[in-house]
Amino acid sequence: MYAAWARSGPLPMQSGQLQREDSVYQRNGTACLLVAFEPLTGKRLVEVSATRTKADYCRFMQTLVAAYPQAQTSRLVQDNLNTHTASAFYESWAAADARQVAARLEMHYTPKKASWLNRVELELSAIARQCLHQRIADIETLQMHVDQCVKERNEARVTVNWQFTNAQAREKLRRHYQKVCLAN
Repeated sequence: MYAAWARSGPLPMQSGQLQREDSVYQRNGTACLLVAFEPLTGKRLVEVSATRTKADYCRFMQTLVAAYPQAQTSRLVQDNLNTHTASAFYESWAAADARQVAARLEMHYTPKKASWLNRVELELSAIARQCLHQRIADIETLQMHVDQCVKERNEARVTVNWQFTNAQAREKLRRHYQKVCLAN
């Protein structure tokens, strides 16, 4: 789809200027990357999806739970996206299946406007730099690029070197804390 402002062909020249052309951008679509990342082991699970729905999230969470059959509970740190809730399971599956998956997940949410505290954001940034720095024509090609990148990162056991300390977090986020006055 071409943007309404785009023109084809050169723009008319004005006195003292070189001939110029507009660039024409054609958007072939969007995609969603669902990522689970174990920061200490360097293991990651990534899925490319054409949409970003509750059903997509549920399918990914089911894959995640299945990847750790021995785990009684998996801790998730995730952003506050409206699809990232246990209620999505109940909307997508039978109650017994939803309860089974929800019981195995301990969900924690990053503060609004602070998704950078989520280490997966760093992983997404690395994936974007390594394999998403170009226009990709279709979702199959995107999946191929992402799979290769994730395979290499998993084999290398690339972890996150988290350098943000509790003290730094308290200083940076101080304005978000409730101020309590203590009477002497």
